[in-house]
Amino acid sequence: MAKQLDMLPSGQVIATALHTEVQRSYLEYAMSVIVGRALPDVRDGLKPVHRRILYAMHELGLTPDRPYRKCARVVGDVLGKYHPHGDQAVYDALVRMVQDFSSRYPLLAGHGNFGSVDNDPPAAMRYTETRLASIGNEALLTEIGQATVDFIGNFDNSQQEPIVLPAQLPFLLLNGSSGIAVGMATNIPPHNLGEVIDGLIALIDRPDLSDEQLLSLIPGPDFPTGGEIIGTEGIREAYLTGRGSIPMRGIARFEDVPVGRGRHRRNAIIVTELPYQVNKAAWIEKIAELVNQTRIEGIADIRDESDRDGMRVVIELKREAQAQRILDKLYKLTPLQSNFGVILLALADGQPRQMTLRDLLQHFLNFREETLTRQYNHELQRAENDVHLLEGSLRALENLDAVIDILRNAPDGSTAKVTLQQRFEFSDRQADAILSMPLRRLTGLERQKLQDNYDQLTQRMQELHELLNNRRELLKVLKKTCVPSSANTPTSAALAFKPKQNAPKSLSVWQKHR
Repeated sequence: MAKQLDMLPSGQVIATALHTEVQRSYLEYAMSVIVGRALPDVRDGLKPVHRRILYAMHELGLTPDRPYRKCARVVGDVLGKYHPHGDQAVYDALVRMVQDFSSRYPLLAGHGNFGSVDNDPPAAMRYTETRLASIGNEALLTEIGQATVDFIGNFDNSQQEPIVLPAQLPFLLLNGSSGIAVGMATNIPPHNLGEVIDGLIALIDRPDLSDEQLLSLIPGPDFPTGGEIIGTEGIREAYLTGRGSIPMRGIARFEDVPVGRGRHRRNAIIVTELPYQVNKAAWIEKIAELVNQTRIEGIADIRDESDRDGMRVVIELKREAQAQRILDKLYKLTPLQSNFGVILLALADGQPRQMTLRDLLQHFLNFREETLTRQYNHELQRAENDVHLLEGSLRALENLDAVIDILRNAPDGSTAKVTLQQRFEFSDRQADAILSMPLRRLTGLERQKLQDNYDQLTQRMQELHELLNNRRELLKVLKKTCVPSSANTPTSAALAFKPKQNAPKSLSVWQKHR
């Protein structure tokens, strides 16, 4: 038997138990999947791939007022700069942020085929185009350059990317999220913006708000495909414990439809809305399969008459069929009635946590307060620097003759700078600003502009000091950045968002269990 070669120098081989090494390696892998891929952050409600897509589009300047750009360009930037994974994974995440039947408030606007509720695949990324939607741009990226969040290096330290986006709205609740990590999963339903804002404002005004009052302001999810929720027990359990099951039903009505060209009419069941994440084409195939198996009797024909104005599935019934009994069977045997398993799991302080509705709202409020504090501190620092320079310029204009005499008699710029500092006690930055001052600043109009700018900055500094030193005033500003509580849709100029005209008119409607 050949003797094993010792390829490593002595002292570099560390004896380790196999189970210890496997346990450590698996835990590291599990945490990397949990933190870096599968679970959203409770602060901005985004997974890393979504955050990187939005930030890459922000860097490309794809704002709502700019033309659409090819999705292939966006995917290429995301892969090359921030997300070194498969291009199809990035494109799938991008597509989902465009689909109005997947997200309650889509963060991206698309041009082209991005799939349908029938589970039709989207077109290839070389054919589709995208740009930031208004709500995604205004509520996630407008404060990104104001020192509101921390940045870290990307996978090769060639670029900087934000750890979290400075979200002005709790998108974790607005759009929901779903993901499967290692040993855990999350499934958060979407909610209505007006109701969530009402809940946030109530928590700001009354931190000791009872659970009953909070649930009266946020009565339940608001699914983008419509449908209705049966009962309140599942919602209450999910909101108070972080886990529950919510039964959902599609919207159906009875109607007499014409048959052929004659005057004969036949009773039919018309379905206009389906439960969230139900594939319409697969649901119709399921009904046809049950009819062929004679598990449902009394159906004569099934037609999908859906168009761009909305969904309409016609289920024609035979003459002797009882419509209500067939509808009950459709609820029982098909996904026309299904359950949404709620798991309110997200990353909080870098760790996965199952939280209640109150916890999710409070984490967002804490994050929003932190971002506003950092933003105002940054603005105050810049204002103090500008005021410092303006003070030197105004003092130099008050002693203009002496300053001109120093400049005229100085042999060089360095001597002039030292003389100005010694005579008028200017700082280095003030002296440099005076030496670089253009001659037009000597005119009366320019001098008045300097004075007006100085007055405005000093007044703004007083306001910033008040905001930073008085938490009650800071919370008032936080409330003003939200949509007014009386509105059911975003109407604030800072969050200009216009819902699509073809969106379902009836969203999650409460229905008592009979």
